[in-house]
Amino acid sequence: MNRNNFWIHLGIAVVLIGLAAIIGQVVRWETMLRQPTTVSEPAKLTPKPIAVKRSSSEKEPEVLVKFRPNVSLAEIKRIVIKNNDSVEDEIETVKGLMAIDDLDNADAKKVAEQYAAMTDFVVYAEPNFEIKLDDPTAISPKDSSLREDDSNPTQPNDPMFAEQWALNNIGQGGGKEKADLSALKAWIKSQGSKEVVVAVLDSGVDYTHPDLVSNMWLRPENVPQYKDDELGTINDLHGLNAADNQSDPMDDNGHGTHCSGIIGAEGNNDEGITGINWKVKIMPLKFMGRGGFGTTKNAIESINYAIDRKQKGVNVRVINASWGSTQYSKALEDAIRAAGEAGILFVAASGNNSTDNDKRPHYPSNYNLPNVISVAALDRNDQLASFSNFGIKTVHIAAPGKDILSTWLNDSYREASGTSMATPYIAGTAALILASEPKLSVEKLRERILQSSDKIDSLNGKVESGGRINAAKALGN
Repeated sequence: MNRNNFWIHLGIAVVLIGLAAIIGQVVRWETMLRQPTTVSEPAKLTPKPIAVKRSSSEKEPEVLVKFRPNVSLAEIKRIVIKNNDSVEDEIETVKGLMAIDDLDNADAKKVAEQYAAMTDFVVYAEPNFEIKLDDPTAISPKDSSLREDDSNPTQPNDPMFAEQWALNNIGQGGGKEKADLSALKAWIKSQGSKEVVVAVLDSGVDYTHPDLVSNMWLRPENVPQYKDDELGTINDLHGLNAADNQSDPMDDNGHGTHCSGIIGAEGNNDEGITGINWKVKIMPLKFMGRGGFGTTKNAIESINYAIDRKQKGVNVRVINASWGSTQYSKALEDAIRAAGEAGILFVAASGNNSTDNDKRPHYPSNYNLPNVISVAALDRNDQLASFSNFGIKTVHIAAPGKDILSTWLNDSYREASGTSMATPYIAGTAALILASEPKLSVEKLRERILQSSDKIDSLNGKVESGGRINAAKALGN
């Protein structure tokens, strides 16, 4: 073989070897691609619960659950998330009490039963019950009688005072003389104090009403804004609106404004009427909306707020609750008990069904707690009002509650009837007592009120005290 042929053959061999190597690599790649992959896939994550979109009428949490003291907040949240629910609010003043929102929109009773069955973790669970106003709808005509005696130094100059028979009954409108609270005599000793705060747990208050504005509570500069872990920071300048989780408790129903005027429409200001307190501070706690509907959860949140404000230095001593239902709520009872432990008296309407609360309980007035007073309603003749509930064991005292003139929306006034109107006369009398004796305990305050009644034959066997509140007697006058 000559030299030239050698190099030709060598080149051909190198090319063939290289081509064989390339073909072999391609075959290996093809084999690898045909084989199943051995790389492990990441584990699939369980999708997070997605909240069901709901209408505004469905926005309230469904259940109230109280967890056992040994269950931590982290454990509570784990249990709640596992059930595809969420914690809407923690009620700080009742340890372990949570408002829970069911994201599946299941029946509230069934959700409550589901939590109640977790006996290792849960003390009780209940639906978030609806509450509505039940006062008689008829509005009584106003009476235009003039006062006979203008010489009494404690008679206020409010132009409509002559129509306020509950404060000074001289027989106007066919009433019975002296079938009243003995307010004129009580005012000789005290006309109230702006150091005493009465919280009105209701539909809000028209805090711009000319007869209320100077007696409305405003958060002092030295008291911090209300903070809640779930609700956030609320600028509670005028009080709380738990119905909408907002800061503005303006009344759009009228009921709360009417009750507030009974407690503390400014006296002797040459305007409209006078409250049983000429001077006081009224804190609006709005938990019912325009239609007069609310929930136990929102009532509880409002009570929780009042306790928090008291702990921050606000002198909240009385809560007026002119509403109720036949639904028993253990959670609401616990919240009212916590208010009592914080030194707050809770005055509640006995109801307007003409029924015996001993046999057919009405709440919150029927809670057997040391800070609760249940109130029946009287007419201007010292007769138990036809609509008023009663109960020798469960209704404690009576007060005027028929044809009661008070403040209303749009700077107006109107008469209304119901145990709702009787209740603020007791709450207002409590504030009047505290103006004179600010250090009186809630137990002593309740005792003083129940022992300061005028015995009335029509109430014998109907209410525990057998009488109508006498404000002068309560003040020792």
